[in-house]
Amino acid sequence: MFYLSTRGHPDRRHFCEILLEGLAPDGGLYMPDSYPQMDTDALQNLRHLYQSKGYAALAFTILSLYIDDIPPEDLMVICQKTYTSKVFGDDRIVPLRPLENNLYLQALSNGPTLAFKDMAMQLLGNLFEYELDRRQEELNILGATSGDTGSAAEYAMRGKKGVRVFMTSPHGRMSAFQQAQMFSLQDDNIFNIAIEGVFDDCQDIVKAVSNDLNFKREFKIGTINSINWARLLAQVVYYFAGYFQATTSNVQKVSFTVPSGNFGNVCAGHVARMMGLPIVRLVIATNENDVLDEFFKTGIYRVRTSKDTIETSSPSMDISKASNFERFIFDLLGRDSQQTKKFFTEDLNTQGQFSLHADSRFSHCITRYGFVSGNSTHANRIETIRDTYQRFNQIIDPHTADGFKVAREQLQTSIPMIVLETALPIKFASTIEEALSFQPDRPSQFEGIEALPKKVKVMPANAQLVKDFIKTTCQTQLEKQ
Repeated sequence: MFYLSTRGHPDRRHFCEILLEGLAPDGGLYMPDSYPQMDTDALQNLRHLYQSKGYAALAFTILSLYIDDIPPEDLMVICQKTYTSKVFGDDRIVPLRPLENNLYLQALSNGPTLAFKDMAMQLLGNLFEYELDRRQEELNILGATSGDTGSAAEYAMRGKKGVRVFMTSPHGRMSAFQQAQMFSLQDDNIFNIAIEGVFDDCQDIVKAVSNDLNFKREFKIGTINSINWARLLAQVVYYFAGYFQATTSNVQKVSFTVPSGNFGNVCAGHVARMMGLPIVRLVIATNENDVLDEFFKTGIYRVRTSKDTIETSSPSMDISKASNFERFIFDLLGRDSQQTKKFFTEDLNTQGQFSLHADSRFSHCITRYGFVSGNSTHANRIETIRDTYQRFNQIIDPHTADGFKVAREQLQTSIPMIVLETALPIKFASTIEEALSFQPDRPSQFEGIEALPKKVKVMPANAQLVKDFIKTTCQTQLEKQ
C-alpha cells in the first residue's frame, strides 16, 4: 500500500513515513492509492471476527489492509494494547444503544478524555512510540484543537518516549472542563499554546509551520490532527463495529449521522463506504457554522473569516475551514490532483470559495457517495437534550444533540440510523444545566479539575511566534539533558 498527495506530489510513501510526516511536501493530504475492497465473504469474515474476538482483532484486520511496513505481530500487539476494556470501560469498546424507530447511539466517549477523539489518539500514541523507538528518533507534534483533539492527544502522548506535544487552541473559546483537561497537565513533554483567535487560526498556524519544510525537517515536526492519515484510518474501524452491532446480515444497510466541523470523523465513514461497507447515507450535522451544510446543499464551499466564525454551545464544531474536506473533493473530482490543488490554494486564497454548483459531479455527492447534511441551532440543541433525557433517560452532549436533531430529519424506513457520540455531557456542563436544570455526573478522576494549576502560554495568531516557541523549548530541554 502506497500513499499519494491530494495535490499531485510525485512521491509515493509507505504508512510509517506519512505517520510521522503529516502533510505532504506540497501541502496536500495523504490518501491511499486505492481503497481495499470488502466483498460479501470478507464482510462476513469480519463480522465473525468481531463477534468472536472483539474490537482489537477487528482493528488489526482493517489496519493491516493499509499498513504493510509494521510486522503483523507487532501491529497486533499495538491494537491489543490500545483497545482494552480498562482503557475504554467496556469489552465492546464502542457499544451501540438503541433508542427509537431504528435510531441508535454509538458510544465513542468512554476513553481517558471522555471524547471520541480517544478512539484514534490512543492508537496514535502507541504507533508513534513504536516507530520512533524503531528509528531511534524524536518527534515534535504540533496540533490544533477546538476542544477535544487537544486533550485526547495530550493524554495519549504524555510520558511517551521521544515525543513532545505543542497544542494550539482558541483562547477562551473552549468549555472550562476542556481547558482544564489540557492546561492542568504538568508533564515535561506537553506544551499548551492558547492562540488569540478562533480554531481556524490555530489550524492555519499548524499548516503554515508544516509547509515550512526546512523548519519541519530541522525540528522533526509531526501532526496529530486528522490531517494525519493514521488518525483517520483508526476511526474507520468503529464504522464497521457499529454496522455489525446494528445488523444481523451483510445484506442489510445502515446510515450514519456524524456531528462535523473539520470533516475528519465523517471522512472516515466515507473511507469505510468506499471499502464496501453497506452505508446508505452519511449524514453531516453542523451547528451555526454551516460551511459543510452549505456545500452539500448548494455546491459552494465558502470559508468564513475568523470574525465570521460564530461562538456556539457546541464549540468543538466552531470551524469554518474543514481540513479533511480536501480528501473528499479529491475523490469527488476523480482524483484530479491539479483541480484539487487549484480549489484549495488558488480559489480559496483569492476568492475565499470554490464552486461545483454547475459541475455534473456535484450530484455524485449523494448518488455515488451518499452524503446529505443539515444544521442545528442552540435552541435545537437545548430542545434535543431535554427531549432525549425525558424520553430515554439518556443525557447527551451538545454536539451529539446536533447529530440527533439532523438524524431525525434524515431517517428512512427500515434503515438503521447510527448517531456517532461526540463526548460525554460533563465536558459541556453549562449547556446541560441550561437544558435540564442540573449538572451531569462527573467521573471521579476529574473532580476539581478546573481548580488545578494551569500550564499554558497565550500568544497572538502568528506562526513565527509558534515556531520560535518550539525552537526555544527544544533547545532548553536539550540543554537540560
